Order: sequence, then C-alpha cells, then structure tokens
Amino acid sequence: MAFAAQAARLAASALVAGVVAAVVAMPVPAAGGVCFDRIFSFGDSLTDTGNFLLSVPDDFPDPARSLPYGQTFFGRPSGRYSDGRNLLDFFAEAFGMPFVPPYLGGGDFLNGANFAVGGATALNNSFFRELGVEPTWTPHSLDEQMQWFKRLLPSIASTESEHSVIMSKSLFLVGEVGGNDYNHLMVRGKSLAELRELVPQELINLGAKKFVVPGNFPIGCVPLYLAILPSEEKDYYNEETGCIKWLNEFTEYHNRLLQEELEKLRNLHPDVSVIYADYYGATLNIYRAPLQFGFTVPLNSCCGSDAPHNCSLSVLCGNPGSFVCPDPSKYVSWDGLHFTEATYKVIIQGVLGSYAVPPLSEICRDGEYKVSQLHQCTDSNPTNTVTYDAMSSFI
Repeated sequence: MAFAAQAARLAASALVAGVVAAVVAMPVPAAGGVCFDRIFSFGDSLTDTGNFLLSVPDDFPDPARSLPYGQTFFGRPSGRYSDGRNLLDFFAEAFGMPFVPPYLGGGDFLNGANFAVGGATALNNSFFRELGVEPTWTPHSLDEQMQWFKRLLPSIASTESEHSVIMSKSLFLVGEVGGNDYNHLMVRGKSLAELRELVPQELINLGAKKFVVPGNFPIGCVPLYLAILPSEEKDYYNEETGCIKWLNEFTEYHNRLLQEELEKLRNLHPDVSVIYADYYGATLNIYRAPLQFGFTVPLNSCCGSDAPHNCSLSVLCGNPGSFVCPDPSKYVSWDGLHFTEATYKVIIQGVLGSYAVPPLSEICRDGEYKVSQLHQCTDSNPTNTVTYDAMSSFI
C-alpha cells in the first residue's frame, strides 16, 4: 500500500520535470478564440479525437473504428468514443475555437493539439505491474502524452520569446484523466481499499498561465458498473438517482483531494489561472433530474446488448450482437462507459455556468473575456506494435 502512494508521488514528480520545461508557445497568433489562441489537451477516451486508432494497426478491431460511433454529428466514425462530439469538441466550440486535431494525425497545430488517448492512465504501466495487474491497454499514459508535447514544441516555437507567448495565449486542458487508473482495476476485481491508494496526493504545476483540470465523473451512475456490480443490499443505491453509492463516494473522495491540491497551486502561483471543472457536479445534476435536460433513459446505454442496463463486457457497442437505440439524445450513456453527444453538451454548458471553481471567466481576467461567446455550445459543423485486449481503448 505504501508503495502505491509513493508511486503516485513519483509519477507526479516526473510530470513536473517534463512539463515545466515544456510550456512554450507559437510566435504568431492563429485564428484564436475568446482569450487564447490554442488548446493543448491531455486525457483519455472522453476527449480522444483519434489518437488511439492512430496508435494501433489498421486492422485492430476497435469499436470506434466503425459506425455507429460518430453517427449523430459526423455521419461516420471520427476516432471519438461517442455518437458524435465529445467534451473537448464542445469546450473548443464554446470558446470560438475549431476542433482540436489529434497529435498523431500530424499537421501544423496552429490552434493547438490533442494528446488524449483512449484507455490512457495517469500512472505509467509499471505501477500496475507492481499491483499484479499486467497492462493490456494503451501504453500512452499521461506522462507519455507530456513527452509528445515536448517533442512537438521545437516545430512550433524555436526562441525564448516565442515560448513566452504560450504562457499567456494557450489553454491547457489536463483531463479528465485518472479515471482509467480505477476502471482498469475495477473490471479486474480489485477492492475499494486498493483503489483508494491510487489517488495522487500531489498535483503538478504545469507552469502555464491558464489551465483547466476537471474532476472525475459520478462513476456509480455508469451503466457498465451498474451491470457488473449489482446488489440487493439495503442502501446500496442512491434513492434519488439509482446510482451506486459507494462508487460515487469514492469519486467524491478523489475530487476532494484534487481540489485541495489545486488550491495549494493557486496559493503558490497567484499569477496562474487554475480552474477546477466540476464534471461530477454537472453530470450528477443530470441524473437527479434527467427529464429537465431531455433524457428519458438515464441509466441504460444507448448502444449495447440486451443485458441489464443494455451493457455487458461480452457484447460491446459496435460488436456483433449489439444494437443501437433509435434516439441517442434521450440517453445519458452512449456505450455503457462514455456519454452521448447530448450529454457531453449539457456537461460543458454546466461547466461554463456554475460548475467551475473559480468561474471559467477567470482565464480571461485580463479583459479578453466575452460573455456572448461563452453562453452556449453551437450545433453547426466544425471549421475544420502493442498487444491490447478488447477493453484497451473502451475504458
């Protein structure tokens, strides 16, 4: 147990060494948004826009490689683990930015780059091996994503003056990441006590002027966990939402520690805008009153099987035997672990409102903030060899 906590601290320390030296910028502003010109995003499948599929062989059988993934907005698979747009897409749209391209897809990255990879963990795979779990998911952890960022920098900034620009004109979206550290262990039967040891006690200082760090979602409401962790025990489920109480309590525990560390960062670096995006609160608000947001099926997946909650590990969305609901906009969950486009939109609208500490206007506190561009997300089209198991990117 002591090793697990120490490993988390070592992972955070390694991240500090890599990122503090790497936060640099482009010299010439691109077609920027409200108060920054670029978004650099790190995370997992909740914000992946194609990196996982670009990191595996073309014949790798990942569900997101084909329809119904992408059907709602793009009309084709786009490398996103949803029926359409995801959190990063709506976040960019809300700030007047084009969609953020995947790093592994190449390009000039004038508006930033997305390093998020489906299935990615915050901790390196060596940590899980120490717990007796052999990783069968992507090796592209948060630490490696930061290394990608460092490798990209010479191609977009070559002088010290150019580096200083990014300190004030780029936004770093760090997460949500860390959820898979728990997901990969829970589907392999690890206990709550073992999971608690994974919660990092330190948060790195990225060194940028503006960054957003989201908390984790209410995983007790996730259809996959509702399906594989059923119980007839009294008070096991929350009466109001139908979610598993102990899983949500664990998420609250994680988010409390995260917010404590963010507050320490604010005190140490008063010139840096550190925003906590309360994904938990914004999402739980949906489960408390789903009809208010247009959702009629909050705890079943839209795409899945005929198992409880339309979800099972044996028949994943897009695989033989799976089916798709007629109207994804009525469902909170898309495939049992990821949300529908409709849900992602509501979550980001919540974060743009009251579910951010301090408010997101803080990142534009130098007078560049424009409320008219932040009030809601749009519905227009955008302007622009490892062995894995079947769940490698899915979670």
